[in-house]
Amino acid sequence: MTTQRKNIAVCLPCYNEGLVIARVIEHFRAVLPEADIYVYDNASTDNTYEQAEKAGAIVRRVGMQGKGYVVRRMFADIEADVYVLADGDATYDPDSAVKLVEVLATGHYDLVTGCRVATDAPAYRRGHASGNRLLTNVVRMLFGRNVKDMLSGFRVMSRRFVKTFPVLSRGFEIETELTIHALELDVPMSDVDTPYRERQEGSHSKLHTYADGLRILRMVLDMLVHERPLYVFGGFSAALTIVNVALAVPVIMSYFETGLIERFPTAILCMVLFLLAISSLMCGFILRAITHARREMKRLAYMLHSQEV
Repeated sequence: MTTQRKNIAVCLPCYNEGLVIARVIEHFRAVLPEADIYVYDNASTDNTYEQAEKAGAIVRRVGMQGKGYVVRRMFADIEADVYVLADGDATYDPDSAVKLVEVLATGHYDLVTGCRVATDAPAYRRGHASGNRLLTNVVRMLFGRNVKDMLSGFRVMSRRFVKTFPVLSRGFEIETELTIHALELDVPMSDVDTPYRERQEGSHSKLHTYADGLRILRMVLDMLVHERPLYVFGGFSAALTIVNVALAVPVIMSYFETGLIERFPTAILCMVLFLLAISSLMCGFILRAITHARREMKRLAYMLHSQEV
């Protein structure tokens, strides 16, 4: 297999997964015997660290609470050609990692996402599935690319993608950020369906459907402002213009009929709205130019890394 010539790192961020982490490590070691397995313990209060160390993984601690902090530290610390990122909760299928790595290598992709297909009814809670579809459709609409499972935590990435990825998120927004970064740089990417299992009894999800969903949606909106500023400021300008026209038409008609400006405060408001609309549109153009320059710098950094797979 071509992937055996590559240095593969399996990256497992964990928080209170002492019940299952040893089994996850053993499974990944069985299917990817050539890989180095890293477990980054995110200030767990159980025996996650000890169990991972006992299972033979390279274990490190991250004190700042949040998956985004953990992934940021992983990407900074770990040197590899291929990075396999998965949660340490035994819900993802390690057997599929072989397929994902092969697709990355043979297809010369920089990102391959394991799209979750639930094997058990309770594995994929209805609220999580609905939220994932909603957010995935929002990103698809905003960034113009088909994304099957934006929130999947099972991904295989090339070195140049990982080392040029500016991690900004703190928590579960990290998956959204990974997807949007790939879309913005237009990197070669693919999807592979993978089984998604129910958590083992006694293991609990750390994802809060509504709180984390709102944070992810806020991140999508933040990324929209940063990556598509003309959409935001141009839309605001268009809204102001519509309101301005609706207010100005009666004033103008009255002026032509009487020769007087009978609604002077409304006329002043129209002028203010007009200036705000023009200013907003100009801000959109200026920020778009800055965004393009920043994107070119990111693209240049990405291209400076030689193709790894």
